[in-house]
Amino acid sequence: MSPRILIVGAGISGLSLAYLLSRKLPSADVTVLEERDRPGGTIWTERRDGFQVETGPNGFLDSKPSTRMLCEDVGLRDQLIPASAVSGQNRYLFLNDKLQLLPRGLGSFLRSRLLGWRGKIAVLAERYRRRRRDSADESITAFARRRMGREVAETLVDAFVTGIFAGDPDILSVRATFPRLVLLEEQYGSVLRGLSQIAKQRRSEADARFESSPATSTMWSLRQGMRLLPETICQRLGRPPVFGCGVRSTARLERSDQQTPGWVVRGEGKEQWTADAVVLTCPAYKQSEIIAELDEELARLIQGIAYNRVAVVALGYRQADITMKVDGFGFLVPQRSRRDILGVQWCSSIFPDRAPHGFVLLRAMCGGWNRPEIVGWDDETLLRAVRNELRVTMAISAEPVFHQIVRWERAIPQYQLGHLEMVAKIEHRASHFPGLFLGGNAYRGVALNDCVEQAEVVAAQVCNFFTKSSFPSG
Repeated sequence: MSPRILIVGAGISGLSLAYLLSRKLPSADVTVLEERDRPGGTIWTERRDGFQVETGPNGFLDSKPSTRMLCEDVGLRDQLIPASAVSGQNRYLFLNDKLQLLPRGLGSFLRSRLLGWRGKIAVLAERYRRRRRDSADESITAFARRRMGREVAETLVDAFVTGIFAGDPDILSVRATFPRLVLLEEQYGSVLRGLSQIAKQRRSEADARFESSPATSTMWSLRQGMRLLPETICQRLGRPPVFGCGVRSTARLERSDQQTPGWVVRGEGKEQWTADAVVLTCPAYKQSEIIAELDEELARLIQGIAYNRVAVVALGYRQADITMKVDGFGFLVPQRSRRDILGVQWCSSIFPDRAPHGFVLLRAMCGGWNRPEIVGWDDETLLRAVRNELRVTMAISAEPVFHQIVRWERAIPQYQLGHLEMVAKIEHRASHFPGLFLGGNAYRGVALNDCVEQAEVVAAQVCNFFTKSSFPSG
């Protein structure tokens, strides 16, 4: 008897999990249910008028190997493209009414006008500050202020958190969002000292192998856009996902022929499916709704994971209409400045073929935790606001030849203070239901890499579950 597995959610978490299970449990009957009419979740690429717009992630970093290995494993090696060298070198911050280049080393840091002399001294003194002894949760702002001073926390860290989470660093947990920083302090007594030691170790290992060791990770995408990854995974699955299928609830199904109970999943209509295991990889708020009848307390805990609102505004311009040189990744805007944009990516400078020859594609991010009302503005108001910001930041006064707006009412999970403790409670509560598994980006990492990496963890948990039961493993 082959194990039957239901995965709810065809985002990258659910699809990579389904693919991994098809390899690890080849005898399993794996079905993916998806509410939308397409795969990918927030990962999608819109192609129109020669422009290629990412509605979600623009790519992924190779700081973790999971996503790149997945791309190669499903046959997309030839489609992988690295970000341009200039996009890794030129990243800007809009501060004091102008774009300022972010420093790339000690020399450029000391010459930079992003920080005053007090702020620079505070950064250099980080190596000599005492490490924190207690393990209580701490906000990103509190961590940055304690290690590197107020100016860094309010300027650089604010913008950095904006670029990743579009969230408020005053209420986001540093242990949940940037666990590596906390670990560096715990292990080396200093973030800068720890980074320096790791860089030395990498150089030493590279020398031993006669290889080069890049100081920073590289961003990658796919030549035809990020949507190619979920589309290709769907083609590699033994059973294609079931699209347009909303899930209403799940419940245990007691059976006399098995030691462990099965599961029944009910759709929005009269459809229902039975399975031996159910994995929820959809957003946390959907997970909460699906298991509300099963366990009110577990549903309440999951519902406590907050989301922000983000609008993506893509604009295409004639290159001749932009006076400044667009040769970099783009720029971020500290949220404390209260501007109408969080930042702008220079998409056609980062990856090739994002705009027709002679044109430029820009992608502005708006809204976030502190300005959620912007996402609700009508198209005309939102476009006017973004164009005004581009006039101020990049001196662009011309009319765009192309635009596209994508609104995410619940965009990025916000790992607020106490997040890891809440996740521990959720996992403990869920462990009372054998065959029920929780995944997705709501728990242990929001980036694409994190989702693929966590899918590997969940796949191992599912395999272990069936190993302990009476089902064949392959």
